[in-house]
Amino acid sequence: MSNSAAVNAQVNGRAALVRLYLVRGVLAVVWAVAFAHAHDTLGAAAITLLVAYPLLDAVSSAVDYLSVSDGPERRVTAFNGALSTLVAVGLGVAGSTREVSAVLGVFGVWAVVSGAAQVAVGVRRRGPELGRQWPMLVAGGLSFVVGVYYDIQAAGHKPSLDVLSVYATGGGVFFVVQAGLLAWTARRGAAQPA
Repeated sequence: MSNSAAVNAQVNGRAALVRLYLVRGVLAVVWAVAFAHAHDTLGAAAITLLVAYPLLDAVSSAVDYLSVSDGPERRVTAFNGALSTLVAVGLGVAGSTREVSAVLGVFGVWAVVSGAAQVAVGVRRRGPELGRQWPMLVAGGLSFVVGVYYDIQAAGHKPSLDVLSVYATGGGVFFVVQAGLLAWTARRGAAQPA
């Protein structure tokens, strides 16, 4: 591959990630608002939203996988997409029981595993082309910690799904911040003489 082709592939990959992170972040915040209004009972709307959230993550992982050139983080991204698809099924089953503890437990396990995967991808993507990835690293670390908390809460006496809207909002904000940082890094790099 020529140097020019490599630069074009890098620019296209970065632009795709900026769009993906921005759309993913905005959709997470929209989901959080919708879920905050629908989760009082584990009815059809809440269960549909619970299944949709990990499916959003699975689709985002597929787009991410296809938009980035070969690299070690692609395996982790593929794993996260498959995991999110399985979690969507698990949340559908847990939601059908109408047990808040079952839903929170499944969500908690997913938050732990996907948070660890997000940290792994962020660590592998750190560098001048894709920035330092600190929003993704922080979001992944928080997801891990919060997932442990959700699982502890699920085993307790009064589990609540209120926390899921906060989780999705925080994740959405971190995705939007990462998109902004990637766009800023790209513009700053383009403005520097070669």
